[in-house]
Amino acid sequence: MNKAFKALSDPTRRKILELLKDNDLTAGEISECFNISKPSISHHLNILSNAELVLRDKQGQHVIYSLNTTALQDILKWTFDFVEGGNKNENKN
Repeated sequence: MNKAFKALSDPTRRKILELLKDNDLTAGEISECFNISKPSISHHLNILSNAELVLRDKQGQHVIYSLNTTALQDILKWTFDFVEGGNKNENKN
């Protein structure tokens, strides 16, 4: 989960996740939405993939990127459990 939080700390990577929320996209389609180099987008996609936040599906010469909703659900569960644990401690005081 540490890799996921590190990946989420970058605004470009968060924007990539927002784009993938609506549609699965190729790296080229993703790069069209940014004013940065394709190698930089590739670097961000590698970080997201290594953090298991996106999935890659090779289709011919293209790689299609999609959200890994399972990983995002795990992060949300951890966050809710964390907040709920804090609320239980506050109620004890």
